[in-house]
Amino acid sequence: MSKKRRNSTTIFDIANEAGVSASTVSRVLNNSMPVDPAKRAAVLKAVQNLNFKPNLVAQELGRGRTMTIGILIPQSASIFYNTIINGIEQGLELTPYRSLVASSNYRLEEERKLLDLLVARRVDAIVTLWNQVDETYLLEIAKEIPLISIGRKLSGLEKQCLVVSNFQGAYQATRYLIERGHTRIAHITGALNVPDGMQRFEGYKQALRDAGLEPDPQLIVEGDFEEQSGLFGVGVLFTRGVRFTALFAGNDMMAMGARLGFYRHGMRVPDDISIVGYDDQPGSAYTIPPLTTVRQPLTEIGIAAAQAALNLIENQEPNLPVLNTELLIRESVATVVRNDFNYKVYSPS
Repeated sequence: MSKKRRNSTTIFDIANEAGVSASTVSRVLNNSMPVDPAKRAAVLKAVQNLNFKPNLVAQELGRGRTMTIGILIPQSASIFYNTIINGIEQGLELTPYRSLVASSNYRLEEERKLLDLLVARRVDAIVTLWNQVDETYLLEIAKEIPLISIGRKLSGLEKQCLVVSNFQGAYQATRYLIERGHTRIAHITGALNVPDGMQRFEGYKQALRDAGLEPDPQLIVEGDFEEQSGLFGVGVLFTRGVRFTALFAGNDMMAMGARLGFYRHGMRVPDDISIVGYDDQPGSAYTIPPLTTVRQPLTEIGIAAAQAALNLIENQEPNLPVLNTELLIRESVATVVRNDFNYKVYSPS
């Protein structure tokens, strides 16, 4: 008998080839009940002759799975979050699973509704990114559906939480500026109502204090991780008339907005002002000059989260790795020169 095309062969074809019933074929393929050895051998031989490949998706649906991983993100238009999603999809690429993305677009009141929607869609696991849903509610969901939390620790679910140290990354960035001679370092923070914004702010302050420098409130402006808040933050600093030689921006997008603000005031980077960003977003290596920044392994975060979710689905340990930040030194930071005769100070005034 000629081999049938992979997608056209059914268990009835196998049953006819093996001379057994379709239910016997089903038992052999699913290994659900004992089958007479001779009949099992006949079925397996027919499977080989017909080049039959089981439909894994159909098998899983029969077990009550939807082959879907739900992802809750704060903003759909963010390069930052989309890079992580691409990592999750890479992690799912060689599996029957696919992702279902729900975005609150920073509408906090929508996050719980979207979680309810993912649960209603019967996703097999949920991955949340930097959400602010009440922890008690997340823990209740995690009792029913495998859950991986990126960017936020959940009490009792520490093994299912992937958190890269924003504190340490901000500390590295600020410390680098101090080592280059900067003592007047401004900071445009990320949104302080979310963990990564606050952790980066704390890392900035601790690096200053460890160097014997007290953080100056006049050098700190709260932003929201968007480009326009970087531009706005520079305007606020200029209005205050404070002196500073460097700026640590809470992410690369705000650093780019700040760069425009300095350009409009005739200040060159790094000749007149040094800038460090955070996240190493696509494009940060191609700004003029290339931006010194803190790299978060975003793609690796997504891949690790996908594998952990798949592990939980199979009742295995999530095995989330420890991922660290890395300071990428490019060309946006200059050294402040001090001696007894000259003290070079960059000033927005």
